[in-house]
Amino acid sequence: MSTVPPSEQPDEQPSISDEQLEAFLREAAEGGGTAAPKEPSARARMVTQRLREQGDAPPPGWRTGPALHEVNGRSRRRRRLGAALGVLLVAGLAVVAIRPSLLLDQLPGGSDDKPEAGASVAASPVTGGGPTLDAPFRGSPARSWAEGADAIELPAAKAVGDMSEDQVEQALRQTKDFLVASNLDPAVRRGGRPTKALSFLDPKQPDMLPDARRALRSPDREHDPVNLFTRFDPDEVRPVGDVVKVRGRMTYEAGEPGQVRVRADYTFVYPVAKAESGADRISRTIVRRGLTMVLSDPARWDVTAGKLLVERYDAAYFNVACENEGGFLHPSFPTAAPTDSPPTGEARDPYDLDTPLGEVFDGEACGTVTRS
Repeated sequence: MSTVPPSEQPDEQPSISDEQLEAFLREAAEGGGTAAPKEPSARARMVTQRLREQGDAPPPGWRTGPALHEVNGRSRRRRRLGAALGVLLVAGLAVVAIRPSLLLDQLPGGSDDKPEAGASVAASPVTGGGPTLDAPFRGSPARSWAEGADAIELPAAKAVGDMSEDQVEQALRQTKDFLVASNLDPAVRRGGRPTKALSFLDPKQPDMLPDARRALRSPDREHDPVNLFTRFDPDEVRPVGDVVKVRGRMTYEAGEPGQVRVRADYTFVYPVAKAESGADRISRTIVRRGLTMVLSDPARWDVTAGKLLVERYDAAYFNVACENEGGFLHPSFPTAAPTDSPPTGEARDPYDLDTPLGEVFDGEACGTVTRS
């Protein structure tokens, strides 16, 4: 996007009236609207302030601190496992109020989006460039992404270190299966227990499974299942269609003798609407997950054959509320009211796949998103 601000010379004539700009900002806050008019940013701020005083402005950024979790388990003959950090980067909509064009990518096809697989066929007609029940990925870079489990493509397996090609292939396949079971399983996304995902983890890794089960049973800030599993409260939101857009990559390398290490970094985009009947306002929750999984040779390590050790996991969540109460992600909607102090963290692009995940969240400050 351009970094050159519009002119703010006092003698420059405005290109549109206050009434036109006010109507545009109202439309943008409701998720519709057309391309942003060329307007001095000072006037935009003045009109936005007037809307805020009238109670119609979109909320300031959502806030929270990081949800911390450490993997401190080790198998008896394992010498080290990296610390794990699950972080919470929350979304804000204040930027969108001034620059609604940030929501719209220049993607082929313009606004002529076809309904996504599984989307409602009884949705209202498209009236703007934002998401609808028929086209929940409209205006998002994820519109052109692959979807579901097929988007998680495995690299060609080759022997590394003293691990065979078959062992490497097994580690890759099981890492994918874990990602699918923990982030794409419809029952898990609707708040269900991730039983299949848990089945891939080695019960001999101290604390890992007990901590995960404890988080699912009695979630709190220190034990939050969303650090590993994507779950929404079914009483709060419902998925829009069956499609989840996915993009990322998986790599592998030799670990310690008798081990192969798999690194996965994937972003998932979930369109949701409020659970109540007739709700048609769409929010896209964006979850980026980093995983480092280890498959060990049971002939050399005290492990369960065919099970994975979790060496590290990281996560960043966008377009969600600050407080992940109840062990769920809570999507934010444009009409939601702000809760506490303004966001102090940097603005982030949730579709940025190049910045290392460990650098996405800095400290305990909460930031905003530049697009949703």
